[in-house]
Amino acid sequence: MTKFPRFRPSRRDALKFAGAASLSALAAPAVHAQATINVRFTLDWRFEGPAGLFLMALEKGHFRAEGLNVSIDPSSGSREGVTRVASGTYDMGFGDFNSMIRFRDENPTVDVKAVMMVYDRPPFAIIGRKSRGITTDVKSLEGKKFGAPAPDGAYAQWPIFKAVNNLDDSKMVFENVGFPVREPMLASGEVDAIFGFAHSSYINLKSRGVPDADIIVLHMFDYGVELYGNVLMPSVGFMKDNRAAVAGFNRAVVKGIRDCIADQAAAVKLVLARNDVARQETEAERLKMCIDNYVMTPWVKANGIGGIDPARLAKSIDQIGLTFTYKNKPKPEDVFVSDLLPPAAERKLV
Repeated sequence: MTKFPRFRPSRRDALKFAGAASLSALAAPAVHAQATINVRFTLDWRFEGPAGLFLMALEKGHFRAEGLNVSIDPSSGSREGVTRVASGTYDMGFGDFNSMIRFRDENPTVDVKAVMMVYDRPPFAIIGRKSRGITTDVKSLEGKKFGAPAPDGAYAQWPIFKAVNNLDDSKMVFENVGFPVREPMLASGEVDAIFGFAHSSYINLKSRGVPDADIIVLHMFDYGVELYGNVLMPSVGFMKDNRAAVAGFNRAVVKGIRDCIADQAAAVKLVLARNDVARQETEAERLKMCIDNYVMTPWVKANGIGGIDPARLAKSIDQIGLTFTYKNKPKPEDVFVSDLLPPAAERKLV
């Protein structure tokens, strides 16, 4: 067998090889190993127009850019988002801030907190029909009959609404109805008004043939209710173990909301792909109503999305106390964490 002499590079050859390797390393693209974190995210409702706020972040790759593998699931109500996150079933959730505050007080061992405000104003509303005697004057509500689902987030704020508007509800009738029959009952005249989220009930009434001119929407935020709306919430365990991921989730959502506002038609297409019975025109109107009324508020235009006004939050905590008795009334910093938000300049939407 022929033996080949073992190659022993000289010092000069070794330096040449090292230099070539260095040049090769410079020419090759840098590859950064980044661990992917799975995140189960729950919405506050079905895949309808407003879900586009989050679907755009998924579609545009903003979650992926933060090293997050996000799955998005629908739910049956804004309160369910709170319980899903509080139980740890979901890592992140979108739900009613006021319900979260109340849940914390009722379950003091579950220190769930909000990390980003998405709905600067809540969608809580009373929706009535002009033909049934309802007007924008709150006094027109006295003596009327209401469809009021017991678990409804808007109906839960009635004690606040009636207190700040000095209403006498002793002669009002509140009928506990299911969500599926709420709008049909108002459309058929079985009740004079209903409680609900404006962008849902208003759109649903129109789709049932109720003339737009006959629909009266009383947004509670226009009548002295200082509450905030829906927030992003991480589970206690996810918050403890993945603070950087929570901050990345917030950054991705801000970018997704900006993209959604810029191209609402694209956002609606993403909703339709996940909801076989949704209609393009209906969800486009629902999304626009959501953006115009709850997301792009005057405060958000001036300060950027995601944060809160501590003085307003303190007042809203006081108002929540009108709906039930606190065991341990929280301070604003007990329920909202602001240090995981992007800088204010990066949260500007306009």
